[in-house]
Amino acid sequence: MESLDQIWRNYHSGLLSFIRRRVGAADLAEDILQDVFVKAHSRLDTLLNADRIQSWLYQIARNTIIDYHRTRKIAVPLPDEIAQRPEQNHDHNDEEWRELGKCVLPMIETLPEGYREALLLSEIDGLPLREVAQRLNLSLPGAKSRVQRGRERLKRAFLDCCHFKFDCRGAPIDWRPKEDCTRITC
Repeated sequence: MESLDQIWRNYHSGLLSFIRRRVGAADLAEDILQDVFVKAHSRLDTLLNADRIQSWLYQIARNTIIDYHRTRKIAVPLPDEIAQRPEQNHDHNDEEWRELGKCVLPMIETLPEGYREALLLSEIDGLPLREVAQRLNLSLPGAKSRVQRGRERLKRAFLDCCHFKFDCRGAPIDWRPKEDCTRITC
């Protein structure tokens, strides 16, 4: 297997060009390339076939670019006529949703420590991912991954304890607790 220095020399310019074509700005491409190599360095032991290092690096680059674009999404406020429109009745009321909301923190508390800490800092305390990374002594991609995996575990925990009904867009429109749920009491 090649050393990280050798990997840098062999793939730096090609990866930089690849990234630059997808993000535009040269300085941004350099930053993303650094993230790619940090990820590659931290996961080098997971590479099973050294002959596939190039495709592995480009996959890391693609995923890092996707992560970058996801974080750039700008929230656009809803037009007034939509924002002020009363919700359609989906056989639930606000009190039921508030009851479910009371379960979020106790459900987070049941998660393994790493995921629990990441979600508490990002979702409950509202800290930016960079600060979450600093507080947990993680890289920014590591913090992003930890929060994303924590959200997935939280989602599975809720699905284990509650029946949900979703609309055609995947938004929950109704819920009720499962009778056999013993994970938490809200």
